Amino acid sequence: MKSSRDTTLPRQPKNKELIDIEEILKFLPHRYPFLLVDRVLEIEGGKFITAIKNVTYNEPYFQGHFPEKKIMPGVLVVEALAQTGGILLYHTVAEPETKFVLLSKVDNLKFRKPVVPGDQLRLRVEIIKLKSRFCHVRGTASVDNEVVAEGEIMASLFNTKDIYEKR
Repeated sequence: MKSSRDTTLPRQPKNKELIDIEEILKFLPHRYPFLLVDRVLEIEGGKFITAIKNVTYNEPYFQGHFPEKKIMPGVLVVEALAQTGGILLYHTVAEPETKFVLLSKVDNLKFRKPVVPGDQLRLRVEIIKLKSRFCHVRGTASVDNEVVAEGEIMASLFNTKDIYEKR
């Protein structure tokens, strides 16, 4: 099966250069309603990334989580961190257009406060260890400079052709 993902990646941004949603769409295969990164504020390939997710009342998960007190599901905060880490990896590895990143493990994750509509989730991810087939990162999500979630995430790196040819 052929990939529908555009494999033409944009130029590498300079350190601290913003990456907007149009550029993010070129890196991540996720689309609405599962794309959880709105903008990259700063990035240094091989080291760190800071991004944001604007949490709005219109998010589809708020219909059922929870109707009377809307709270962003913790697993989606983790997914937002993982997607942010994916963008960092695509700015770190050689030949990123040939790579596909998949979440493989979450460790020592703690949720400190709920995330609600109107919050701007600031996502900070730092690389702890990078090998050819996996990456270990530390992620912190905060709202108004208060940590709402933090922990470690592991991701596996696959060759894109292996992912799509096995289907």
